[in-house]
Amino acid sequence: MSLGIDLSPAFKQCNFDCLYCELAPSATVAKQKESVSVKTIIQELTKHLHDKIDAITLTANGEPTLYPYLNELIDAIDKIKGNTTTLILTNSATLVDNNVFHTLLKLDEVKLSLDAVSSEVFNKIDRPHESINIENIVQKVKEFSHLYKGKLYIEVLFVHGLNDTKEEITKLNAALKEINAVRVDIGTIDRPPAYPVEGVSYKELHNIALMFDKELPIHIASRVHAEPNNSYHTKEEILNTLDKRPLTMEDINLLFDEKSKQNLQELLASNEVTINRVGNLEFYIPKNNLKRKRIKLQ
Repeated sequence: MSLGIDLSPAFKQCNFDCLYCELAPSATVAKQKESVSVKTIIQELTKHLHDKIDAITLTANGEPTLYPYLNELIDAIDKIKGNTTTLILTNSATLVDNNVFHTLLKLDEVKLSLDAVSSEVFNKIDRPHESINIENIVQKVKEFSHLYKGKLYIEVLFVHGLNDTKEEITKLNAALKEINAVRVDIGTIDRPPAYPVEGVSYKELHNIALMFDKELPIHIASRVHAEPNNSYHTKEEILNTLDKRPLTMEDINLLFDEKSKQNLQELLASNEVTINRVGNLEFYIPKNNLKRKRIKLQ
């Protein structure tokens, strides 16, 4: 259970104007023009925080790291959060700011967006503020991932005809191999976008996932599944699939028919497949790959 804190409640304030944004199009900004006080946020948080909440999630109508008092706010939250986890959802762009970089190191979990690594595709999809350079962002994401002690997640949102090409995925793959993340969530548009663009199908996301190196902890995080593609898989095919990309039970329900699920259960019973927990997700993985995967995720 997540309790979200909107750090820009009055209106959208963002350094991106993403094609797929669920908010209306707006001009990009380099800093917030209107901010809520830390005192007000902490007063509200104190009223609503209870022991059933797993995470306090810092987000915004826009980019939460543009909030000018973020460091002070995180320190204040840490004093009252107890065992609750702190998480931020950010587009990664402000990691180039040394103050933001070191502030985010304080959080228990960080989720960074990285939709593209080539300048041309990045500028088309994320429509960033003129001061933003993707090469600098990618470098800072890499540096952050190797200093950060909490759980780091990377999120890639695919837009049809833009960052779903083999060329861009190859570049993303190369960058992700240098980023120490516990999970890479790939998804697509599942809410009405700000601009006339389209997402990709679940099947296309599955094919995209297979294009990444199998050492990467890729997870399909999409509510756009269309019709389940339930089909039969032998035990050998299941092992080959899991070797290329570990699957969650949600994936399995969409991709496997009942006989295939029975084959999977038999592989579990014979200890040829095991379950590896990454973050808050459970992945089915071949037993002989588990040690390698754990080393990669540490």
